[in-house]
Amino acid sequence: MTFWIITTAIALVVAATLVLVLLRSRDSATPAAAYDMQVYRDQLKEVDRDLARGVIEPGNAERTRAEISRRLLAADTKLHAARTGRAQSGKVSGVVAVLVAVGVIAGSLALYSILGAPGYGDLSLKRRVALAENARTTRPGQQEAEADRPPSTPLENLSPDYRELVTRLRETVAARPDDLQGQMLLARNEAALGNLQAAYAAQEQVLRLKGDNATAQDWTVYADMMIQAAGGYVSPKAEEALATALKLDEKNPTARYYWGLMMAQTGRPDVAFRVWNDVLRDGEPDAPWTQAVRAQIEEMAQRAGVNFTLPPEQAAPGPSAADLDAAADMSDADREQMIRGMVDNLSQRLADQGGTPQEWARLIGALSVLGERDQARAIHANAGDVFADRPEAMQVIDDAARQAGLIE
Repeated sequence: MTFWIITTAIALVVAATLVLVLLRSRDSATPAAAYDMQVYRDQLKEVDRDLARGVIEPGNAERTRAEISRRLLAADTKLHAARTGRAQSGKVSGVVAVLVAVGVIAGSLALYSILGAPGYGDLSLKRRVALAENARTTRPGQQEAEADRPPSTPLENLSPDYRELVTRLRETVAARPDDLQGQMLLARNEAALGNLQAAYAAQEQVLRLKGDNATAQDWTVYADMMIQAAGGYVSPKAEEALATALKLDEKNPTARYYWGLMMAQTGRPDVAFRVWNDVLRDGEPDAPWTQAVRAQIEEMAQRAGVNFTLPPEQAAPGPSAADLDAAADMSDADREQMIRGMVDNLSQRLADQGGTPQEWARLIGALSVLGERDQARAIHANAGDVFADRPEAMQVIDDAARQAGLIE
């Protein structure tokens, strides 16, 4: 209530100041005809004095009085018209003053309804942080979030053979729950089918079986499956998985993206902006999380009160035109050595930072060309773990492996 009293008082003071300026400017203006009349009266008195001193003849004095009187009457007519016009303009000024007062107050309320937070108290930063932390610790759990989601639509156009394979895989894993490879395959295929609850349940078993050997990517995949199952909501359970992943690898881009999303959902846009800004600066231009961050970071910066300009998109890394020209003039041995260096660099970057499905596919194809088919198969298997929850990405990688003759 105090906020509204102070705000209303400020608006009234501003409106009153503007009204007074309008009214005073009207009252202080004196018509020019009034000055003319005073001049003509002084001239009549001067003619009388000149006549008394004998400076002017009576006939000339009479003609002069007549001319001055004519001008005096004309000035009086102008003054009367001016006063009538001012009376009318005074009414207009009054209406304008009322409109200004109403406009200032109504405009202030309209602006506050857009930029402000009606019904939200004036809180200190410490209090806001405390409320955000309370929202974070008391938010709905994974099961509650999933319960609010509409039932998923089963995938169509699946071959009977594939359905039969998945059914047999489920039966096998149910009979052998400690089979790590089976649980990994089940998690991947359930995610591909859109059965996300079953997918993260299988991934949970993968984490159990791997124990301390579980990687940051294993935990990130687990969190990602839960977040997708909850429709993009980061539950406390998913938060725990992300925290574990970031503890193992603080630079894991997917985990960092989801951590920023969780902060945004729990009232900490300032933290979300900082996390996403770091992800944007550290990530590859064509990484999937880069586009997700670019689509949301400007809004997050505005919510955090940060003056931020989204940097222009950069082209994905690759060989330059100069590299291609140089390769054309190389011998077969030198060209193979250059390709070897590029393949090694790409392999190292994918291992350290991750990358797009196209980059994984390119690495598999390059290794096959170099004759390192076993290594290409290992990369393909690793990609299956990384993109277990993204069937469309695995399709790109599988196509590359199929073209290289690694799979049928």
